[in-house]
Order: sequence, then structure tokens, then C-alpha cells
Amino acid sequence: MTLDEILKEIKKAKTIVILTHESPDGDAVGSSLAVKLILEELGKKPDVIIPEYSRMFHFLPSAEKIKTDSEIKKYNLAISVDCANFKRLAKNEYFENAKKTIVIDHHGSNNMYGDLNYVNPASPACCEILVSMAEYFGIKISKEIGTCIMAGIITDTGGFRYMGITPDTFEYTADLIRLGVDIPDIYKKTMGTKTKANFELTKRVIDRMEMLEDGKVSFTYITSQDELEVNAEPGDHEGLVNIGKDIEGVLVSIFIRQKEEENVYKVSLRSEDGINVSDICLLFGGGGHSRAAGALIPGTVEEVKEKLMKEIKKWME
Repeated sequence: MTLDEILKEIKKAKTIVILTHESPDGDAVGSSLAVKLILEELGKKPDVIIPEYSRMFHFLPSAEKIKTDSEIKKYNLAISVDCANFKRLAKNEYFENAKKTIVIDHHGSNNMYGDLNYVNPASPACCEILVSMAEYFGIKISKEIGTCIMAGIITDTGGFRYMGITPDTFEYTADLIRLGVDIPDIYKKTMGTKTKANFELTKRVIDRMEMLEDGKVSFTYITSQDELEVNAEPGDHEGLVNIGKDIEGVLVSIFIRQKEEENVYKVSLRSEDGINVSDICLLFGGGGHSRAAGALIPGTVEEVKEKLMKEIKKWME
């Protein structure tokens, strides 16, 4: 069984690094730290390398131990969490150079790029997978591990609002509450608090919102200049794609954010049932979930909008 093989490689490895995707969300950061804490219970001292992440996750246990780089160039074992493909993996050179690699994920678009792959697309969050994994390893979930896990579950389910949640999701949540995990506090810190920069970006996103296809598609964007003007930090763009999604009648919400390169945009799509935005993003080298996905697309704002609308319209025919 894959979990037996994964445990064998973990026990064997002297040096371990944990990695996740670029622009990490709560599930990515929560999964990374939860895996670190689980491995420490197994007597290991893994490194978590995340170059940039939102300060809203600084409250998570062991977040202060996250590294932006490492002096170790070749780890015995590299573990990727919550990342569907090698290209999106931040600091993927550590994964590429490792003697052995493991992928733990919940994206249906995962292309199984590790030596060992433990992928469950039925799970609404990568963090949820870690509950049963810890139990299989004989690790008792602590309040600290549970806090990291709940941060991932809460953020990736939109506070239990998205389709994909299961009875297990609520059973795990109940168990973690019994451990003393403060769910209202996690919710407030990850979803109920806006930074000033995020608030300023929200105003610009709303001001630029376009309603297309008779109100079935919303489109908006921010530029790198916008982020500079509001002193945005990593993660301050989180949640902006949901502004369009929450408008009555919208089936697809498009939010694009300019990367440092002048003519490249990070695309975030959200959809209602029946429109698979993961398939749309795969056409541009991205991916994700059927109702939440992303990609990088070169071009101007208008060019990126045109490319996306061409594919979205096919799903609406």
C-alpha cells in the first residue's frame, strides 16, 4: 500500500524537505506545517520551504520555522503537498534534486509527478487527507496539528460553503473541536479579516467589474501597479475572485492578476456546477478543481480576457 511505502521512505530519510505551490493558500501552508509536525512526531526534523506566503497564516503553529531557502542542496526526501504539478511547485529544484519524492494532494488534475503519489480527489482539502494519514502512521493528532489542518479545511471549503465537503469533513472537525482547536478563531484569522491592502484592492476589483454573456460571466483584474500603490504583500489578493462569483446569476467568475512580467497574468476562475474550469485552465497549462482553477496566460488584459471567453463560451453552448 502506498501509505506503507511512504512511511518507509520517511523513516529511512535523514534529511526531508516539505514544499508546496506558488502563491500558497491556507490549505497549502496548513498542509505543509501539519506534515512537518506529524513528521516530528516520528522523530524527524524536516524543513518547510515556502518563499512567500500571506502574513494571515503567521498564527499557525511552527509558522516561524518556515524557511525561504535552504543550505541543503540535495535532500534524501522531498514531499510536495497540495500541488497538482511540478511546474507550480515553489522551489521545485529541491524536489528535482531529492533522492526520493512523495506527492500528497487532492487535485483531480494531479499528474502524479512523484516517485510515490498519494492523491485523493474526493477530499475537499489536502489537509483533510492528513487526518487519516496521521492515524495510519499511528500519530495522535495534537491541538497544534489540528489547528494547521483546520486552517486548510476552512479555507479550501470557503468556510464549509463549497461543494465537495463530506460527512467526514464534519466528523474530523468535531474531533478537532474536542481537542481544543479554536475554529471560530481560525475562521476569523483566515477568512474574517481583511488587510488594508486587500480592502483597497477590493475597491478596484469592484470598480472594474464587467458582466459578460448576459450576466453569466464576471470579469475583473488588478495590475502590478495596483499592488504597488496599496503596498500589497503576498496573499493580499486572496478572495478577490469570489467577489464576482457571489453575484446573482454569475456562472463563471474571472479574476486576473498581473505578474511581475509586464504581459503575464495569473488567472483564477470559479464556477457553478456544470462548467469545469479545471479543463479550461488545463488548456493554458494550469489546472485545479472542477469549480476552482488557475493558470498563467501571457498577453494584455483584453487579450487574456478574449482567450478565456473563447473557451468559456464553448461550455455555455
